[in-house]
Amino acid sequence: MRIKRRTKRFFKWVALAIPMLLVAAFLYLLLRTPSRAAPSSITVNASQANLERGEYLFTTVCDCDGCHSQRDFTRLGGPVVIAGRGRGNVMEVSDLPGKMVASNITPDRETGIGSWTDGEKIRAIREGIGKDGRALFPLMPYTYYRAMGDSDVQALVAYMNSLPAVRNPLPQTKINFPVSLFIKGLPEPVGNVADADTDGGAMYGEYLVTLAACEECHTPASRGQIDPGMRFAGGRRFQTPYGTVVSANITPDKNTGLGKWDFVRFKERMQLYRTYQTTEAPVVGPERFTLMPWHAYTRLTEPDLEVIFLYLKSRRAISNKVETHPAN
Repeated sequence: MRIKRRTKRFFKWVALAIPMLLVAAFLYLLLRTPSRAAPSSITVNASQANLERGEYLFTTVCDCDGCHSQRDFTRLGGPVVIAGRGRGNVMEVSDLPGKMVASNITPDRETGIGSWTDGEKIRAIREGIGKDGRALFPLMPYTYYRAMGDSDVQALVAYMNSLPAVRNPLPQTKINFPVSLFIKGLPEPVGNVADADTDGGAMYGEYLVTLAACEECHTPASRGQIDPGMRFAGGRRFQTPYGTVVSANITPDKNTGLGKWDFVRFKERMQLYRTYQTTEAPVVGPERFTLMPWHAYTRLTEPDLEVIFLYLKSRRAISNKVETHPAN
């Protein structure tokens, strides 16, 4: 009889404890602040070398234009409208958990980041923390930019500081619950990051592929979470008002990926849009819509293309046949 009473008391306490623990967990997620460090007090060097490297990172490797600049999606590849470089945009991809806005990152003081310090810009790029201390949604690929070396992030900020200020008021990002709680766990301080060895072969290729966030688009995802067992195997579907596209398999699989490609073919494909650096891209419909930043990557240097190709060819081959342009 005594054992039965003890058992009943035990289950009674368990029944009371579970909702209390759930409430405590919810309050923790609701009230916690993201992990963050104070921004550095650095003022970046606006040397010619820094500006040139920063422009290459902004317009080519990291393709900051892809989200933050005005683009003309009525034309092949969505070329950048130069007058709207860095102005910010409301993102129009269907599977995002809320209303996502790529911020105005020009030096406009009212609608851009003209009032931010260089340290705050570096912290946002590599750590995912806004000027106001909030966690940025990882559509801004700061989880990849953590790998960006100190010299590169400073060069990137130097170039951003040189952009013409564009006044473009934008709404605030509004992230749906419960994603709004979970993203607080993503930012983390990174401190100093050693510069990558440009003579590092495939290792430098990995660095460039990481900054380009190739894995993010070229890996299947469910509810925004990529499948680590299918890295670079393609198959991620993007639906936009302009058209639908599915990312290609870029693993070295011989039948469904890049396994039969040599460097010459890879370089020719990556530079296919080179002619549109000096001539206007043609008007297209949904059947030729692409989110792949061909206009950016056509400017990659040949040495950078070589190490990127070396790195991709070193990955695990995964068989995954992809139809990149399904019927719209």
